[in-house]
Amino acid sequence: MTRTVLMIAFHFPPYAGSSSVHRTARFAQHLPASGWKTVVLTADRRAYPRTDWGQYRDALRAIPVARAFALDAARHLAIGGRYLRSMALPDRWVSWWPGAVLTGDALARAHRPSLIWSTYPIATAHLVGLALHRRTGLPWVAEFRDPMIDGDYPANARVRRLHSWIERRIAARAAALVFTTPSARQAYLARHSAVVPERCHVIPNGYDEEDFTGAAAHPTGAAAHPTGAAAHRAGVRPVRLLHAGVIYPQERDPRPFFTALSMLKHGGRLAAQGLMVDLRAPGSDAHYAAVLQGLGIDDVVRLLPPVPHPAALADCAEADALLLMQGPSCNHQIPAKAYEYLRVGRPILALTPAEGDTARLLAETGGSTVVDIDDVDAMGQALPRFLDSVRQGTHPLPDAGCVRRYERARQARNLAACFDRLLEGCAAAPVGCAAAPVGCAAAPVGCAAAPGRS
Repeated sequence: MTRTVLMIAFHFPPYAGSSSVHRTARFAQHLPASGWKTVVLTADRRAYPRTDWGQYRDALRAIPVARAFALDAARHLAIGGRYLRSMALPDRWVSWWPGAVLTGDALARAHRPSLIWSTYPIATAHLVGLALHRRTGLPWVAEFRDPMIDGDYPANARVRRLHSWIERRIAARAAALVFTTPSARQAYLARHSAVVPERCHVIPNGYDEEDFTGAAAHPTGAAAHPTGAAAHRAGVRPVRLLHAGVIYPQERDPRPFFTALSMLKHGGRLAAQGLMVDLRAPGSDAHYAAVLQGLGIDDVVRLLPPVPHPAALADCAEADALLLMQGPSCNHQIPAKAYEYLRVGRPILALTPAEGDTARLLAETGGSTVVDIDDVDAMGQALPRFLDSVRQGTHPLPDAGCVRRYERARQARNLAACFDRLLEGCAAAPVGCAAAPVGCAAAPVGCAAAPGRS
C-alpha cells in the first residue's frame, strides 16, 4: 500500500550553498521505494541567495513540488542594508508562512497525504507544519536537523523566546520528533519532561551513494592516490589536507589550528613535514586571509572558491587527508560533511571535543585522529604524527562496513519505518498529547548508538 507524506522544507533544490538541501532531497527521492509517495512544499526560488540544480534536476523530476511566495528580509526588505527585526521573526524567511499554509492546504486536498513532515533549520517550516497539522488534523512529524536552542543559541532574546515557544508547540502537538544526533534528542527531552522518549527518534545525517560515482569512487588509502604514499616519502609533493565547506568563525573557530600551524612552521617543523592546507569555500575569506597573513602561514593555507557538490566530493577523494572542525558549542551536532568524508575513505584530522557527538561518530567508524579544537599545544603535537602516518600510508582508514550504516537510502527506510509505526499507532488507539497520538513507539531508529537498525 502506497501512502503519501507532505514534506515541508525551505532548503530544497535548486537552493545552493548549504548541505541542508541534500537530506530533504534524498529523502524525497528514496522514500517511494519504501511505500511513501512524497509531495514537497518549499519556497519560491527568489528567496534563495544562490541556485544550482546540480545533480537533482533529473533525480527529482517525478516528485510533485509546490513553491510558495517567500522573500529574504535581508535582501528584499532591507533599506540601506537594515531591516526591521519584526520582519525576521523567527527567521528572515517568515514571509513564506502565509503562502505556504495556503499552498499546503491545496496540496492536502489534491494529494490526500497520510501525514505531514517538516524540517528545521528554518524555523518557519515548523510554523507551517503546525498550521497545516491544525487545519488538516493529520499527524505531524517535526524534524530537528540542528537544535533550535543550544547553549547560548539563539543569542537574540526575542528569537530565543520564539524558538522556545515553537519547541513547546511541537512538544504538545507533534506525533513524533526526529533528531540527527543522540545528544540533541537527550537535550530536548531534558527541556521538555512531559514528552515521552518513545516519541523522539534519531535518524542521523548520511551520504548518498549516487553522489560517489566517477572520480569520487576510486579506492581509498594513500596507496590508491594518483601519486601515492611513495611520492610523499620521496618528497615529491606535500601532503594535501582539505577542508570542504563553510568554517564558521565562532562555531568552528580555526584560529587555534592556524596558531598551531604557525608555531610548527616558525619552529622549523612544518617545512620538513611538507603540508598544504586547502580550505574550499570557507566563507569569511577576507577575515581568514588577514589572519593567515598575520601568522605568516598564507603560503601553507590556501583559500579556494566554491565548486558544485559533485566536484567538491571529487576534490575530497583526491586529497591525501580531510580536515573536520566542530567547536564545543556544537557538541550536540555532527557536520553533514562528516558522513561524506567517511564515505570518501581518507584519513581524517578532526578538531573537535572528545565528548561531542562528532568525536563519538568518528570513534565508531575509525579512521580519524581527534584533537580538541581549542588545544593549540595538542594540535602541535598531533599534527606531525598525523602527517607522517598519512605520508607513510599507515594511518587507519574508516571502516567501510560501519560507514555503510549511514547511506542515505538506508536512512530513508528508517524514516519510512517511523512513518509506518506512527500510522499503525493512529489506527490502534489514540495515545499521547493533544490531537496527535504517540508515534513510532519502538526504540529510536537509526541511532548512532545502535546503527545496525535498518
